Amino acid sequence: MSDTSLASADTSVVSVPPNAPHKVLLASLIGTTIEFFDFYSYAIAAVLVFPALFFPGQDPMTALLASFATFSIAFFARPFGAVVFGHFGDRIGRKATLVAALLTMGISTVIIGILPTYAQIGVYAPLLLALCRFGQGFGLGGEWGGAVLMATENAPEGKRSWYGMFPQLGAPVGLFISSGFYWIMLHVISEEDFLTWGWRLPFVASILLIALGLWVRLTISETPEFAKAIEKEERVAVPVAEVFKSHKRSLVLGTFVALVTFVLFYICSAWLLSYNVKVIKIPFLDALKIQIYGSIVFGIAIVIAGKLADMTGRFKFLIWVTALIGLFSFALAPLMSTGGEGGIYIFVTIGMFLMGMTYGVIGAALAAPFPTRVRYTGSSLTFNFAGIFGASLAPYAATWLQTNYGMAYVGYYLLAAAAITLLCILAMGREKV
Repeated sequence: MSDTSLASADTSVVSVPPNAPHKVLLASLIGTTIEFFDFYSYAIAAVLVFPALFFPGQDPMTALLASFATFSIAFFARPFGAVVFGHFGDRIGRKATLVAALLTMGISTVIIGILPTYAQIGVYAPLLLALCRFGQGFGLGGEWGGAVLMATENAPEGKRSWYGMFPQLGAPVGLFISSGFYWIMLHVISEEDFLTWGWRLPFVASILLIALGLWVRLTISETPEFAKAIEKEERVAVPVAEVFKSHKRSLVLGTFVALVTFVLFYICSAWLLSYNVKVIKIPFLDALKIQIYGSIVFGIAIVIAGKLADMTGRFKFLIWVTALIGLFSFALAPLMSTGGEGGIYIFVTIGMFLMGMTYGVIGAALAAPFPTRVRYTGSSLTFNFAGIFGASLAPYAATWLQTNYGMAYVGYYLLAAAAITLLCILAMGREKV
């Protein structure tokens, strides 16, 4: 079918009334909240449950590393999701594609909650777990870009960072709900019941959140910018080919502009949780409280970032935040090694605040360089390639570095990521960020 006939078929999209701001922002926020709730529920289970239930018969550290390896699979799946969902998002629209991405992620998550363990089906258990984790990543690969565009393509002039902040806010809200869910469960059921069936509840319960997310998503209309692209017949046949042909520089630089965002977050969440529980033996409930506290700091910083970035400009804002993350890397080892629980709380406070400041604007920054006709694909690929380089191996790498070389090398790892990101922000330039 030609673009002309597609435009004719889509006139209903073009003629729809504009979305109310509160509906746009709620739709972009609730979808990413659900996706990240599912994602972080897995991260917590990867520390607490999966090593024993899906990778038994190994020493604890090897089992933990194997569990983190399945955790990383989702990040390698995300670019595939970005290509597939990005294609349809740039061809048929943001709204329908977002619904499909949410269903893909949600179904994969619910299946994890009913999987048999290694004791029941042997080696097939971790293989099925890995497959479901791939499905989670595939769905999230299509979710994030669409949610950001749903917000920013409906934003008034001068408020793109503020609107782009709302889908980013789904990350701390999802982290807060998932951590809180586990914290409550561990207070009301025994450890034996938790390992037998309790760990499954967050995954199965996500079906309720999915239903809510679908209801909200189905009440909104297409974005005005995509509707204009239909009217002007600007859509391309294969968006991913256009991205690699005409926008390689934005794709590569954008990937590493987001690098330190991912490294910092997964050091402050998944790695920190495993370090607190497995290495320094903080009770898991106390470790979860630290994570819940961190999610609150994270969310507050995202809201602040959305306002400040519109006032100062994203380019200057990201430069300063990235430089501060680089300085923070030198405090990592002293705070974690000698500060006790107080030092850990200081580490989480500073780290998650800086994380919120960079994460709050990264969505708008990664979408900005791409034209409307390939923006879903381009921004999604950029974000998810950054996930591969920055997040997929961060818990594994930090655990390995700390075990083999000491805490200081975890700080050096974060410093290297900050340096690369800073150089790429400067190379991209003010007009592209």
